[in-house]
Amino acid sequence: MSRASSIRRSLQRTAAIGLALLSCGTQAVAQVPFATAEARHEAAPRERVFDGTVEAVNRATVSAQTSGRVAEILYDLNDFVEAGAVIMRFTDVEQQSALRQARAALEEAEARFSEAEQEYERVSSMYSNETVSRARFEQAQANRNAAAARLEAARSAVATAEEQLGYTEVRAPYAGIVSERHVELGELVSPGQALMSGLSLESLRVNVHVPQSMFEPVREIGRAYVYADDQRIAAESLTFSPVADAVTNTFRVRVNLPEKSAELFPGMFVKVGLVVGETRRLLVPAAAIVRRSELSAVYVVEGERVMLRQVRLGRAYGDDVEVLAGLDAGERVATDPVQAGIYLKEGGPAGERE
Repeated sequence: MSRASSIRRSLQRTAAIGLALLSCGTQAVAQVPFATAEARHEAAPRERVFDGTVEAVNRATVSAQTSGRVAEILYDLNDFVEAGAVIMRFTDVEQQSALRQARAALEEAEARFSEAEQEYERVSSMYSNETVSRARFEQAQANRNAAAARLEAARSAVATAEEQLGYTEVRAPYAGIVSERHVELGELVSPGQALMSGLSLESLRVNVHVPQSMFEPVREIGRAYVYADDQRIAAESLTFSPVADAVTNTFRVRVNLPEKSAELFPGMFVKVGLVVGETRRLLVPAAAIVRRSELSAVYVVEGERVMLRQVRLGRAYGDDVEVLAGLDAGERVATDPVQAGIYLKEGGPAGERE
């Protein structure tokens, strides 16, 4: 084999190896015995952050719909109540008596209607045979119609009495927390009197006041995020007040949250990020962050060289965290800081530590 042929084949093998490395992507980059990830830019909404207050969408005060004396109170302040649960009972002597009277009147009305119906059938047959006058027939017909009307009225009276009896058991309109009790055991109540107040934790919203200068972009985009501790909750929708406050020149915006945001409670103070445009964030996996006291850092990997570099962090977004300073896009970081530290201690090539 000639020397030129040997050189040509060597170049072909080198080119093939280079193509294989390029096709492997991240496998060609990884030259350390632990996993790495690339710091990457990601398109994200640009937000203006304002203070907001959480409130319940469903807040109500249950009032008495009949008169009576409070006989039983089944729930008290801060108790959780299921939807439809009985929260209070009244004495029902008057309502039971009224129901018995209404049912007795109904039985009488049914008997009188049956009698009037039979009389009408008899007179109608005789009128067909021309054995009674038309006046007699019309009289029987009128008696039957009057008896039918009295029967309908008696049925309505029974329904009303049953409903009044049902009002002696006060039920929760929805599931929620009792926030205030307005009556005591044994107290005499009348229709319209407040009994118990409550609120639901299933549907929540956040009220935030937006300056006039920011109102138009916020309304056009219509997106927001609520931040509470380490939580980031996307709003389902926004409701805008059409009138600005005359004193502060701000617009009230209601940020409607998803159902059952159980991590939040009415009255809590939260931060609200209202989207006003787009930006780019530099993200790395949250697992790559090394926290030492108040400092945050990452192990930056360059080939076989590893260095510990301090970074300034922003908010967390799922399994990633934003890096505000100390790192550039495209640099690789160790996603297992423990293994990266062990690698350095065992004599792995170290870069300049920053």
